[in-house]
Parts: sequence; C-alpha cells; structure tokens
Amino acid sequence: MKKEQKHETDYIKKYQDEGYTTNYLFENGCLIDSESKYAYQPDEIYIVAHHRYEGMSNPDDMSILYVIETKDLKKGTHLIGYGPTADLEEAEFFKDIPKKNYSKNADINELT
Repeated sequence: MKKEQKHETDYIKKYQDEGYTTNYLFENGCLIDSESKYAYQPDEIYIVAHHRYEGMSNPDDMSILYVIETKDLKKGTHLIGYGPTADLEEAEFFKDIPKKNYSKNADINELT
C-alpha cells in the first residue's frame, strides 16, 4: 500500500461514479451497511482497493479508505483512522479480513 497524495473525497467520488455507493459504518465489532443494517463479518468482506492518507497540516491525521465488495455483491467505501488516533477494534476487524479477500490489483486507475 503506497502513500496517496489526493484527498479522500477525490477517491470516494471516483469510486461512487464506478458504482461503489454503499456506506458502511463500524459498530459492535461488525461492518454495518448503513441502509440495510446488515452486519458483515470479516470473511464476508472483499477489499477491492485501499488508499492511505496523511493530513497536510497534521501528519498524525492519518486515514485509510477501503473500497469494499461484500459476499452479497454490495459495493461501497469505508474510511478509518489509523496511527495514534485509530480505533483499535476497527483496525483489528480489517486485519481479520482474510488475505485471500484482498484484490491483487488495488489501483483505481485499473477500473474501467
């Protein structure tokens, strides 16, 4: 995962234009579809891409944008903080996603 220079919202918009419109929230140890309220477990999540950001004015302001597809074919994004201000339970959830569920090609520029 390389460090990205664009702002998170630039990528979120680009992915939304590609159909990644579902919003996910992290709650009670699960990733929740904000519309259907379905609670996904790590093995039900597929990571299409991920992008890392550092704040321009504060290097401690760090985040990762995950581009997600689910076992039931929903597509969306989820932004988490990392570094000193990270939610450790949320970070562990993403670490628990099986490595086989991560795309080999996580570059948005490869999307058609």
